[in-house]
Amino acid sequence: MFNVITIEREYGAGGSVIADQLARHFGWELLDQELTSRIAVEANVSHSVVKSCDECVDRGLRRLAKVFWRGSYERMLPMQDERVFNADCMVDLATKIIGEAGEEGRCVIVGRGAPYILRNRKDTFHVFLYAPRDFKIQRLSHRMGEKEATELVDTIDRERAEFIKRYFNKDWPCRSLYHMMINTSFGLDLAVESILSAMKTHEMATVAVR
Repeated sequence: MFNVITIEREYGAGGSVIADQLARHFGWELLDQELTSRIAVEANVSHSVVKSCDECVDRGLRRLAKVFWRGSYERMLPMQDERVFNADCMVDLATKIIGEAGEEGRCVIVGRGAPYILRNRKDTFHVFLYAPRDFKIQRLSHRMGEKEATELVDTIDRERAEFIKRYFNKDWPCRSLYHMMINTSFGLDLAVESILSAMKTHEMATVAVR
């Protein structure tokens, strides 16, 4: 039986909304912004470190770190501490926390490399969400300008791919990793229904084989 769902998503495809609906359906914990908070607490971050190390950080690592920390509303998430520029340390912390969440179960985890970290768990259902570029821009334009939406759609996923390649040595998305890949332009509610149906079908098939 599945006890964990990981949601990997293209920016603007509605991944956070879908993850929230799935968590509510099962009564599970949603680890999206909460996951970011847990990593920040574990790292004991502070604003003073931001100022002390800002100028001696490799720009590439700084950008990768920001990609990792971004949650459902990437552009609005404040950086808690620029010590996260040490992306290697950050990934180590995330691997620990996500691994613990996988052990505890009953959670939906959004991004942060979770599908790669939990790839060997049989009780975890992995989903990748994507959508056409125009759909994502139009959807995002409701809460930001079209120009900004276009810029973010064209850059954030490229940064995510770079992050996954650097720390997990995989192309993004790694198609063989997921149970499902869904085009959300057909409707977010339909995507949720499809995921629930697929999970139920997979579990029934597994029981039948036994």
